[in-house]
Amino acid sequence: MSILDTLKTPVIVAPMAGGPSTPALVNAAAEAGSLGFLAGGVMPLEQLKQELSEVKGVFGVNLFRPQTDAPKPSDIDELAGLLSSAFRQFGLDEPTVPTPDLSNGWEAKFEAVLAAKPAVFSCTFGIFSAEEFARIKATGIEAWVTVTNPEDALAAQKAGANALVVQGPEAGGHRSTWSIEVEPDERDLKTLLAAVKQAGVYLPLIAAGGLSTSADVAAILEAGASAASCGSAFLLSDEAGTSSLNREILDAAPALGLESVSSRAFSGRYARGVETRFTRSNEGLPPLYPYLNPMITSLRKVAGSAGNWDYAYCLVGVGLESIAKGSAKQILESLTPSALG
Repeated sequence: MSILDTLKTPVIVAPMAGGPSTPALVNAAAEAGSLGFLAGGVMPLEQLKQELSEVKGVFGVNLFRPQTDAPKPSDIDELAGLLSSAFRQFGLDEPTVPTPDLSNGWEAKFEAVLAAKPAVFSCTFGIFSAEEFARIKATGIEAWVTVTNPEDALAAQKAGANALVVQGPEAGGHRSTWSIEVEPDERDLKTLLAAVKQAGVYLPLIAAGGLSTSADVAAILEAGASAASCGSAFLLSDEAGTSSLNREILDAAPALGLESVSSRAFSGRYARGVETRFTRSNEGLPPLYPYLNPMITSLRKVAGSAGNWDYAYCLVGVGLESIAKGSAKQILESLTPSALG
């Protein structure tokens, strides 16, 4: 029996790295009969351990698979040059090139997650190794893999995944391609879900991507998903750790006509968020993940504090106008198909 069979609602609270996912949000999901995820992808190890100690009941944890490909040094140098004028405009020193950990601390985080024994351990940007799958399952944990095309879905099924998160292009946050180089599949979520099933995948499928209303959830369940994974719908929830600036942006975006767009200009790999002047001006950026974020962080901070959103980093899926405020429990209830009456 899958954990999915025990939930009171077919709506899962997706992992949202960078702050929005909190122990409070995960605990609220559990109390409401759902499944919430801690998002440990870019989180420091000690913070992940602390958050793991604060969650109660049924929960999941998501990590970012180590990156095996690196941006071209020449592309990184060009990025520094591109940012220079804006840095000078805001009185900042020249942007510096970091030395990021492409593994995101995977090994130590992996051990911490196993020790915490969540109900589900999921990965983004790749797949667990055979040894990792075996250790996860031996601990009594379900192993889920995020996929964006039928080929990856078949590979994950063959490798031993218990369930797959099928992520469409409408999803907020990073698109879970398994390489920074690959151009993501642009088929809409329903079409992608059908293609995965037609390819011979028989595992439970959790659909993710722009599901922000009960009608969205009902439609994707009707299309064959076992559950709906909703992230953006909870960005304005009381329990989310969404920053005050991003709450302000999300509040104002619909009235300002700002849309959610998919671009490498947010982080250096494809991600979907609220469009900015920087994303509009740099649609053709090459793969720069994970260098772009640390190189532009100080600029974002200074500009944002001055009320300038040109360089903002507000990742969110389609359906901005449907994102509601309130408690996670209230939002979960509003997303459940029974809310349609």
